[in-house]
Amino acid sequence: MNGFAKTYTDVYWEEIRKALRPMQNRGEAHLKMITSRTARRRIAPGVSNRQQDRAISTRRHLLEAARRIFARDGFEMARIEDIAAAAGKTRGAFYANFRDKEDVFFALFEENLRREKRRMGEQLGEAGSDDERIEVLARHMLSVIGNRRRMLLALEFKLYAIRHPKRTKRLADLHSALCLTCVEESVERLIPGFSCLTRRQKRMQTAQVGALLDGIALNLMFDRRGLTKELILAHLRSALRIALEQR
Repeated sequence: MNGFAKTYTDVYWEEIRKALRPMQNRGEAHLKMITSRTARRRIAPGVSNRQQDRAISTRRHLLEAARRIFARDGFEMARIEDIAAAAGKTRGAFYANFRDKEDVFFALFEENLRREKRRMGEQLGEAGSDDERIEVLARHMLSVIGNRRRMLLALEFKLYAIRHPKRTKRLADLHSALCLTCVEESVERLIPGFSCLTRRQKRMQTAQVGALLDGIALNLMFDRRGLTKELILAHLRSALRIALEQR
């Protein structure tokens, strides 16, 4: 608390976090389950290379179809049978790869994050100063905000979670855990002190960045007047500098 006495708000949020901790643990356990399930599928015993290639191709076609259907119908209204049909597959093929629409969303989400992680790693490796690293991250965040299809899906998914209160906490915890798993290395390159934080603190900081992206993207899609590229970059640079000062 930087030497200051705790306020009522501080105590209030501490209690909220304590109440959420069991759910957060379940979210991370779910993430590990998805990862281990994917790994088992990749190395399934007794499966020929040809069968593995066919399975990978089927999953790829389903993911590509899901992107199109989600973009056309929105996450809430998208139907599993439409995703399967658009991929030229059966419902059985869908359920052989995914449990439900939520599973598909997280597969797409993870794919996006891991692709960006590789690209960001290369760009941050070439940056020689804090200012250069801030510029790399700010411009990357701007490109994410400008990806209308991706941001619409992300925002619709969060609205879907909000509309289904029994699922909200589980989906939020899984979303947060996946974000941190994929971006942790890049953030530590910008903010070395990030590695010293607890996992809960890391997840809170990651959520703050996500909130910034969502807010700007939502208003940019609704009414872009007054939200110029340079103004958005200025806000992003400012937020990243504040994060640097906290290390």
